[in-house]
Amino acid sequence: MKDLLKLPDRTAMPREEGISHVLDRGLSVAAVDGLIEVAGEFIDLVKLGWGTAVVTGNLEAKLGRYREYGIPVMFGGTLTELAIAQDRLDRLVAWLHELGLEHIEVSDGTINIEHDRKLELISRLAQEFTVLSEVGSKDDTRIMAPYRWVEQISAELKAGAWKVIAEARESGSVGIFRHDGEVRMGLIDEIVHAIPHDKILFEAPRKDQQVWFVRRFGPDVNLGNLAPDEVLALETVRVGLRSDTAVAHVDE
Repeated sequence: MKDLLKLPDRTAMPREEGISHVLDRGLSVAAVDGLIEVAGEFIDLVKLGWGTAVVTGNLEAKLGRYREYGIPVMFGGTLTELAIAQDRLDRLVAWLHELGLEHIEVSDGTINIEHDRKLELISRLAQEFTVLSEVGSKDDTRIMAPYRWVEQISAELKAGAWKVIAEARESGSVGIFRHDGEVRMGLIDEIVHAIPHDKILFEAPRKDQQVWFVRRFGPDVNLGNLAPDEVLALETVRVGLRSDTAVAHVDE
């Protein structure tokens, strides 16, 4: 009954905006099947969190299942950082090709990487993969001025990143958020004043954070680090089928 109500239009897959980026922290193949049954049409990209891909017992089976459903998969940026720190990036790249993965995350939230070096890595990897870079630290004591966010995001897009992830972790309490999860609204405003918001993937694991971004940018805002069991709920937020955003779409 999708024609029951007048709802805002959503971009069609494969999407360039309105992306829902889901964090898989160790799903079974059966859980993947269940997730796709319920919300598969709303999932644009899955990330196997941090370094879970290395230790999970069902990696190839799970990748195969996501592939059957046409959902791209990437590994967590922490894994890329560790490969860089141990001078084993070429091994990681070879493994990604072997597994048939086409996306890679380049971040520096765990280890310190000179930004010029990060830009070189983005440029190099963009020749072989769709690159999502990440700006912002996982350390809540490292606060970066808004102008530095703008500078780094702009430079990473220019270097070849498809989207730049605005860091928040799975906790939603660092980076673009305060310790209590409140959105750093001034920071977001400064970023999007200089950079189109569709070039940014905002990590927003919490419902209140997702609601804020949908109210601010509309249903086709890019949101990441979503829990698998929240994908369907987020879609109702996007199109005004939940009280938090219903009023915003009544007159559309």
